[in-house]
Amino acid sequence: MKQVLLKQGQALIEDIPAPMDEEGYSLIYVSHSCISTGTELSGLKENGIPLWKKALKHPEKVKKAFAMLATKGFSKTKSILQGQLSSGVPSGYSAAGTVLGTTQRVACAGAQCAHHAEIIQVPDNLMVPIPENVGFAEASTVALGAIALQGIRRAQPTLGETFAVIGLGFLGQVTGQLLQANGCRVFGIDLDLKRVELAETFGLLSSFPSHLEVDGVIITAGTASSEVISQAFQLCRKKGRVVLVGDVGLHLKRTDFYKKELDFLISCSYGPGRYDDRYEEQGFDYPMGYVRWTETRNMEEYLHLLAQKKVDVSPFVQSIFPVDQAADAYAFLKDKEKKPLLALLSYPPPISVNRVVSNPRASPCSKEQLQVGLIGAGGFAKEMHLPNLQSLKEYRLKAVVSRSGDNAKATMRQFEASYATTNPQEMLQDAEIDLVIIATRHHLHMNQVLEALQAGKHVLVEKPLCLNKQELEKILDFYAKNPDGPILLTGFNRRFSTYAKKIHQVAQKRVNPMVINYRMNAGFLPLQHWVHGEEGGGRNIGEACHIYDLFTFLTGSKVQTIDAHSIQSATHDNFIATMSFQDGSIATLTYTSLGPKDYPKEQMEIFMDGQVLVMNDYQSLNVPKFASKQAEKGQKEELVALAKAIREGGPWPIPLWQQAQAMDIAFRVEEWL
Repeated sequence: MKQVLLKQGQALIEDIPAPMDEEGYSLIYVSHSCISTGTELSGLKENGIPLWKKALKHPEKVKKAFAMLATKGFSKTKSILQGQLSSGVPSGYSAAGTVLGTTQRVACAGAQCAHHAEIIQVPDNLMVPIPENVGFAEASTVALGAIALQGIRRAQPTLGETFAVIGLGFLGQVTGQLLQANGCRVFGIDLDLKRVELAETFGLLSSFPSHLEVDGVIITAGTASSEVISQAFQLCRKKGRVVLVGDVGLHLKRTDFYKKELDFLISCSYGPGRYDDRYEEQGFDYPMGYVRWTETRNMEEYLHLLAQKKVDVSPFVQSIFPVDQAADAYAFLKDKEKKPLLALLSYPPPISVNRVVSNPRASPCSKEQLQVGLIGAGGFAKEMHLPNLQSLKEYRLKAVVSRSGDNAKATMRQFEASYATTNPQEMLQDAEIDLVIIATRHHLHMNQVLEALQAGKHVLVEKPLCLNKQELEKILDFYAKNPDGPILLTGFNRRFSTYAKKIHQVAQKRVNPMVINYRMNAGFLPLQHWVHGEEGGGRNIGEACHIYDLFTFLTGSKVQTIDAHSIQSATHDNFIATMSFQDGSIATLTYTSLGPKDYPKEQMEIFMDGQVLVMNDYQSLNVPKFASKQAEKGQKEELVALAKAIREGGPWPIPLWQQAQAMDIAFRVEEWL
């Protein structure tokens, strides 16, 4: 399918895989999408800024890049930055079309879904039905209309009040009409006389009496200047209110609003629910009795007002460009003489849904190489697994599967895969694929592991293997029925690090049990982070399982008893877990999010046979003495061990019982927490 991507300051059309249908989402054949002069032209301009200028503008990102260089090394940092620069940015946040397989007409909003593309995947809470007498072109402005409506909600106008609207772009024009529909007298202010004249045709007043003080001002302008704010305060009566919808400078002068006791309010995009993943992505709604106007209800009401002809956008939706001419549409919006308020893109009638895009520049695979399919092209896969694969002659990346078609294609190009797809089944049915790497969010792991194993593929799945005992039983049941099945390797990479191997060599010669103390200074993650939710399973199951596997590797023994204690909090990421093993060893993990970032993340002390082994952040070890410039946590060595096992047979890199034990320890610790 065709999609608009912003690359190096240009709007380009690319053929990318169409999205998959998912529960809680709908696929929409787009009829029209809306390009606004504000947000999208700003995005296009920002996208075209040279890297060195961006560095000057965002010094915090430069600092982050240097930190990445220190921890990941030059080659991986270069790969990450090149990928980010070459991938392109999806554009668009307001569209209208038809639900795939139905005749249902809907309008959609959201920068994460309502892109300029032929087919889009939209969460249920970000789409609303279009009334019969509203066309696709008008409905495609739904996001902008909801933004204007939310600004009205914040202002709380009453019948007969007087308002001023500063900035008569599309948002300002619609805001003026909405205020009039609310029974207000409205003055429109803009530096562009053509926009003022256009507003007058909709009943807005332009002749502003010098003595008049308004009840409220809504700012829909976009400028770096703070004078707009100052002007708005000066226009208000005593105890009036100013609502900021646009993007302006915010250097406030106390004298402008102190004496009048003015209220200054910020309007957040489409309304309540915006930027809340639980609402937008997971489908949770706010009860109407407590939140009357959510972003979805604002979208519905805007379309309702269009249907009633209380808001008229017909003069603004005349400039329509076929999607193939998206570059012309953006150029049209830049026209300083015409100064258009917005432009629309139109899309051809749907013919078919293509979820695979090939890479004509991909090099052929040699017979000696293992062909790899990746499911989940997120940050970790692109920062760690794919650069490692490229550096190893044993492997060749053949397929990239990602939920996002543009990300799948960009990753395919960057790492020279043969094809990209949004459909995992396309890759699992590829007879040439030997190994599937799964790097999706944690709640998807178990099903994807089983599907890949059942397709006869070897599997490397990022930790955790699964999220509960029931899921673990399903995987163990597969191997009970298929004892000679493909290799399964959970990404417990720490045991493959040079440090863990050296410690293991020393531990093999011990006479007595060990005492292991491991400290994980994990760092703070906000409660809203996906790792804490149903998708992640929490930090004990999702992250600490790494260390439970390391304990299993070093002792080589089965666990006997487990005890855990935690600081009571909503996240359960400050705890101590202690376990004993059949060989008599005792291991303790102290896992905390309370420590500072500049303190080492991971430290381990092992007491045995009159000696102490101290490992510091996978960068130094005292016995035998060893050090490295970057942390070496075994991700590359893990892939080497897996390739050897696939080619030569013999023992798995991690025995199944040890993988299962690491997860079982996590589940038992979770019961304590």
